[in-house]
Amino acid sequence: MRLGIIGPIGSGKSLLSKKLAKHYGCPLLEEPVEKNEYLPYFYKDKETFAMLSQNAFYSSLFLLMWKTKDEPRVICDSTLYSNLVFTELLRLEGLMSAMEVALTYAIADEHLKRIPDLDLQIVLVRPTAQLFANVRKRGRAIEKGQEDYLNFHYAHYYDVLKRLFKNYRVPEKKVLWLELNDMEEEKEFDRIISIIEAAYAKSKE
Repeated sequence: MRLGIIGPIGSGKSLLSKKLAKHYGCPLLEEPVEKNEYLPYFYKDKETFAMLSQNAFYSSLFLLMWKTKDEPRVICDSTLYSNLVFTELLRLEGLMSAMEVALTYAIADEHLKRIPDLDLQIVLVRPTAQLFANVRKRGRAIEKGQEDYLNFHYAHYYDVLKRLFKNYRVPEKKVLWLELNDMEEEKEFDRIISIIEAAYAKSKE
């Protein structure tokens, strides 16, 4: 079982990934977002660091996925498709040029050829108000004062992701759109596990 977790900023990717890895007793591929040295620069100067930060994320995530490509079971708290959403959003905002976007896609396409497909792409679905509440709750200093950026991100995230799945011909049975409640509640986590396992079984049909 190789699962990838996808979702907008503040959706709970890291929390769910950790809970799933513990539940299934399998490796957790944890993208080091907060430790990425480009991220603070990106939030301060998006036009200068949009492409640089995106490719830094692709490179670090690709290496992590390459190292675990032979693992029969792994939980990924991000995927290359998840990162491509950010490229598209930055393009829509005018923060990445056509040339920069084309180069980023070329790099991502080469990455995708070299790692195995995940069994299931789990997309975390939450209302915008909850996403903002989650961002405020975790209190990352670099996310303060980013309301306009986050509003744009939330307004377009799911539509962009749907287009990416379609463009890359990801089978519908390999995508789970998962609406979340409070994951700290035992009943909610049991519900999540039940939905994931049913979707995983269907993806193998």
